[in-house]
Amino acid sequence: MNTIKIGNKIIGDGHKPFIVAEMSGNHNSSLKQALAIVDAAARSGADAIKIQTYTADTITMKGAYTISDRNSLWLGKDLHQLYKQAYTPWEWHKKITERAKSKGLIWFSSPFDETAVDFLEELNVPVYKIASFENTHHPLLKRVAATGKPVIMSTGVASLEDIRESVAILRGSGCKNLILLKCTSAYPSLPKHANLKTMADMRKKFGCLIGLSDHTLGIGVSVAAAALGACLIEKHFCLGRNKGGVDAAFSMEPDEMKTLVTETGNAFFSLGKVSYKLGPSELKSLIFKRSIYASKDIRMGEKFTKDNIGVVRPNLGLHPRYYQVLLNTKSPTDIKAGTPVKVNVKKNSSAAKLRAQSHSAKKVRQSR
Repeated sequence: MNTIKIGNKIIGDGHKPFIVAEMSGNHNSSLKQALAIVDAAARSGADAIKIQTYTADTITMKGAYTISDRNSLWLGKDLHQLYKQAYTPWEWHKKITERAKSKGLIWFSSPFDETAVDFLEELNVPVYKIASFENTHHPLLKRVAATGKPVIMSTGVASLEDIRESVAILRGSGCKNLILLKCTSAYPSLPKHANLKTMADMRKKFGCLIGLSDHTLGIGVSVAAAALGACLIEKHFCLGRNKGGVDAAFSMEPDEMKTLVTETGNAFFSLGKVSYKLGPSELKSLIFKRSIYASKDIRMGEKFTKDNIGVVRPNLGLHPRYYQVLLNTKSPTDIKAGTPVKVNVKKNSSAAKLRAQSHSAKKVRQSR
């Protein structure tokens, strides 16, 4: 069984999806709001709260680029200006981690350069997240891997060759526990672009646990990912989209997060195991299947015919498989109309006939 332990949580095979609430810049430069987001994530049932560790100067430089994509949420923003607005002040980190621990949440962060890793090591972060836009930042990958801690890496805006190279660097630099997240780096992204079937292929190619970083609206894609084996699901999280925040437009509100936690858990538990046995709840429903009943009064010695027996509900008489066997045989007793037929029949010959029919049908299917 492939599992990874982070804090007091086990992530991986045999465990329901680990749900991460991504705060990002939705704190609106307010520590009070940041702590309220932690509290709301805990009440919603998330397993972890994730923050981001960078400064505007460690991620870009003034005047480097102004966003010109008309479809962008951040149209017209200078990157340095945007990151200055969105960053989580480093002096807040300790207070956020302490609040998370007090609420039973695991906390961790996405570092965006090597100095952020050094800082997070001082806070004893239990796991590192590599953001999609940093998954080809090889110096960062090497520094994170060297800590020996588990690594979660999003694979957005990365080719297969990029992912191969980055995974090799992580493993070659000391990373032993890796989770790869399928990610479509559009904000928001559309369900038709999720391509969740890629998760199974990533697991096969890289031999690691897989999950989803989900930027779609709603919970449908995440629930589908849970059904397809995602061990971790990350969604951006805010107190309310109407409160603003750099990522609020595609972030999940507390009630939605609570539903996500419930429904991804349901999706996981519904997978169960390969089984053809009736479950406890189904055994009670057996009564509503059909069986053979007398549709008219039948006297002892009278033949069973299509006119005096039928296959109806409930399941208190002979199994319908014996209907043909009974026809034109004599009733050994009187049977009143509307009562189940429970006479002895040559069950073995009937069962053999059914097995022969099943075997014949199987041969026909295999020959197609």
